[in-house]
Amino acid sequence: MSNLTTYQDKPWLSFYEEGVPEHVDYEETCLPAILERSVKDYPDNMALLFQGYQVSYRTLGDMVNRFAAYLADLGVKKGDSVAILLPNLIPCVTAYFAILKIGGIAVMNNPLYSDRELKHQFNDSQAKVLITLDLLGNRMIDLRPQTGIREIIYTSIGDYLPFPKNIIFPFVGPKKGLAAKVKPADNVYKWKKVMAETTSAPPNVTLSFDDTAMYQYTGGTTGVSKGVILTHANLSKQVQQAAAWFPAFDKGAEIMLGALPFFHVFGLSTSMNFAILMGWGNVLVPKPQPQPLLEAIRKFKPTFAPLVPTMYIGMLNYPDLQPDDLKSIKGCFSGSAPLPVEVLKEFEERSGAVIVEGYGLTESTPVTHINPFKGKRKIGSIGIPISDTLCKIVDLDDGTKEMPVGESGELLMKGPQVMKGYWNNPEATAETLTGGWLHTGDIAEMDEDGYFFIVDRKKDMIICGGYNVYPRDIEEVFFENPKVLEACSIGMPHPTRGEQVKVYVVLKDGETSDSEEMIAYCKTKLATYKIPTLIEFRDELPKSNVGKILKKDLRAEELAKTKDS
Repeated sequence: MSNLTTYQDKPWLSFYEEGVPEHVDYEETCLPAILERSVKDYPDNMALLFQGYQVSYRTLGDMVNRFAAYLADLGVKKGDSVAILLPNLIPCVTAYFAILKIGGIAVMNNPLYSDRELKHQFNDSQAKVLITLDLLGNRMIDLRPQTGIREIIYTSIGDYLPFPKNIIFPFVGPKKGLAAKVKPADNVYKWKKVMAETTSAPPNVTLSFDDTAMYQYTGGTTGVSKGVILTHANLSKQVQQAAAWFPAFDKGAEIMLGALPFFHVFGLSTSMNFAILMGWGNVLVPKPQPQPLLEAIRKFKPTFAPLVPTMYIGMLNYPDLQPDDLKSIKGCFSGSAPLPVEVLKEFEERSGAVIVEGYGLTESTPVTHINPFKGKRKIGSIGIPISDTLCKIVDLDDGTKEMPVGESGELLMKGPQVMKGYWNNPEATAETLTGGWLHTGDIAEMDEDGYFFIVDRKKDMIICGGYNVYPRDIEEVFFENPKVLEACSIGMPHPTRGEQVKVYVVLKDGETSDSEEMIAYCKTKLATYKIPTLIEFRDELPKSNVGKILKKDLRAEELAKTKDS
């Protein structure tokens, strides 16, 4: 390729694996109908597996219909929002497809979030019903009066367990903190009771590709989290893009490792929804730490595994890892943060699998780039744009002028997986979407082959253990502390989590504090993975002429310390 290569030339097409199309011939089929087809084609195949308890596609289809009917009986209509606050459990998948089936809008929420964070998302999304876990039940009952939620349905980890675990769990579960008694309250119902008693059929609701299917919440460098509007077209076309990218894998023939959280769009699309489209079984791992991950792989032999770098690192460093533990896996997808080269090589050697790194944003459902599965993989690259995805690099200042190939700028993308906009936030939508192009906020460059590399983040997002952490969320909590005058948070390298949060604090005159006090304060207000691990007290913070705190200067100081040590 010459230096005259442009983004319009799509040089990446030369590196598409054989059989991967430039354009996908999309079926205009929404996810509920995709599930119905898999039920018809693979009725007796395992659809979901949790701790050895199996649900066939036929049974999953019946469960979705039952819960869809129940939601309709509660008065949930097309366009109404229903919140899900669950880890990767059988009811999570069931509830999600039931909501979509009756035209509802699914709102996925992180069970690790604090009440403060959940209250905003419940209210902003206008959720009417909540499906959650018994462990969170009492908290949600107490939070409900501050929201528009009318009914709460709660499930338990013990609701779907094989014999004899189902017999033992009622005695062992509460002692191990895996189950909790939910206090009596109006309009609070048990999942298993609801499913057993519902006999009516779900209403026949016509779904359109243009209809809103989800509000998927994402943070930002300013303000509170925003609801990304994902349509039925976004969700359906994304999994059809994924199927087109991996032609080596047949429908009905693989087993997915469901370790990525389904409440995050990465796990939702690449694990949950993709498996349903392909008619694959999905081994659910609600707590994806090394021991349960390896236990699930040993026992149930998954063949396809979308994971984040911390999961690969955790398994490889687990003391009980056996030589044959990972041999069942054929294909892996890695995203959310760069995968260290030595980790990629060691995992591939131990498993025999191929790991392809990729990239995406909540605003793009999320996948836009993947390295070829069979073909040229470039270590350190996020890969090449997938089918029907256009990309270009533009000048950081004006946001429109295209940069020459090999030079860095902001990454812009366009494709059928790009969001409709932000819910109830036209200003943020107008800023992020211009002429159909999604401004990622990430600084990237493209080489002459059309492979993209993330150089830096225009946004100040921190990625801890695969989770996105937005500095403003943390800083706002510190600003609420009566002792704090100023606070600034940045990401610092961490050996296993990718990054950890460091906060620089300026105290008000006459106040004293220490790291332990500040971290303890955060524990009541932030999700666990957002809690800072490093606190540094300063008399002042570096600022620009207009008074903006210079985070780049703080990062440069930390980098200098690392080099000197």
